[in-house]
Amino acid sequence: MAKVKVKQEEALSIKFSHQMAPGDQRTFDLYFYLPTEMGIGSHTLDEEEYYHSGILGRRSYYSKGLHLPLVQSRFISLNKRTMEEFRLYLNLFAYQFAVAIETDGKELRQKSDASEFYLALDELCDVVVQLLKKFRRNEPSDPKWKSYFEHADNYLSWFCEQQLLKILAHSPRSSDFSEVKDKALDLCRSENYYREQVCKYNSMQTQQDANRISNKMLLLRRLIQQGVVLKEELKPLGIGLKKFVTGLATGLVMLVVSALIIKAQGFFNGLTLTLVLTLAVIYGFREIFKEDFRNAMWRFIQRGRPRWSRILRDTSTQAIVAKQLVWLEFMRSQDIPDTVSEIMKHRNSQNKVDSTVLHYRIATKVANKPFEAGYSEIQEQVNFSLVPFARHLERGKAKIYKESDGNISNESVERRYQVNLVAVLRDGKQQPEYARFKVTMNRSSIVEITESKLPDNIQPFTSEADSNLHEETLVVDHHQVEP
Repeated sequence: MAKVKVKQEEALSIKFSHQMAPGDQRTFDLYFYLPTEMGIGSHTLDEEEYYHSGILGRRSYYSKGLHLPLVQSRFISLNKRTMEEFRLYLNLFAYQFAVAIETDGKELRQKSDASEFYLALDELCDVVVQLLKKFRRNEPSDPKWKSYFEHADNYLSWFCEQQLLKILAHSPRSSDFSEVKDKALDLCRSENYYREQVCKYNSMQTQQDANRISNKMLLLRRLIQQGVVLKEELKPLGIGLKKFVTGLATGLVMLVVSALIIKAQGFFNGLTLTLVLTLAVIYGFREIFKEDFRNAMWRFIQRGRPRWSRILRDTSTQAIVAKQLVWLEFMRSQDIPDTVSEIMKHRNSQNKVDSTVLHYRIATKVANKPFEAGYSEIQEQVNFSLVPFARHLERGKAKIYKESDGNISNESVERRYQVNLVAVLRDGKQQPEYARFKVTMNRSSIVEITESKLPDNIQPFTSEADSNLHEETLVVDHHQVEP
């Protein structure tokens, strides 16, 4: 199994995911080599702003198909499970089911070949029907338990319908696969009938108002995340240090200004217009250089320090599951580790262009105690949006000309850029492991992500870089959960 999975998430985003067990201590580094011609650097991209707007993380308990006892008939035995355990397992299954459908939907919408698209859609419909049947087959009879089941059932039914409709809305046009399209539409209609007529989960007012049904399902999504998705407490670091640097910078600037004022008063006799103009110039220069001086001092002091700390808590017990430190900064070439520099030196000569390096690091220390029953690992997924990078790219303006039988034609070509990405993974005191990826992108989308070969003397880590990975999907694991 891959230690880290890499895939394209949306048109302009990359997702990294990995799992950690109790007691793990892991450091994960990413070095984005952005070509200088892209025009991205500390002067055009604020790291803190990018962290909050362009990097999205999700951390939750993780379990494979073998750990989904909800679909096993013995699970609902009152003698073996408490209500709290039932709710935790229920939420685990519902959450992973929803994430799996969402993942497969994104992958399907990226397929442009009609035969490949509809074949995958047909398989997805079969799996959705099978898993929903297994889920509903074990509906509890106790009213206290049944309310939790109905919330999850209502949400999964609605979410599956919405995902299938969204897939069909982006489907390739083809008349050869009308049976598959009708099959998906029939499944959507049957789920709608099941919710609204058979179980009567939603009132007529809610059904007819898109805002009400959307908000209700958002609430149900939060309910099924209870106990599965970890609560995050993010805290910026260095606030006191930043205030100290601001005060120190202001003091040093005022020291220089005061010295200049004393010099000016000694040079000019009495209060003259020339003295007033000189003082105005001095104070003007103070305002101009004060911010620059403070920012330069802050960048020098902050270099290499973590920017944020994060505590991950179990939402049910409020116990601390893991602690993290996060770094994000543009690096100088002399600060880049030698091994990473060596990896980049093995590029083809035509790809060796000047680059700006954006460094992201996350250090995680997982609590050394067992998780809640049924949970063996936590999964971290981090999405990096490349939209802030794409804003700086040029649109393709060039044309390629061709001649055929005396006729000259031209074709517009797009401008493409290649972002090199070096990933470094270190578990505890073990030797670090490396991987390098090439991300080819234009202004509107990522063209491809490929993994590059490393030098022979550098240890690679097991990774997957494929736009068609089913990393957390139940499609792979559904045969393991037969009751």
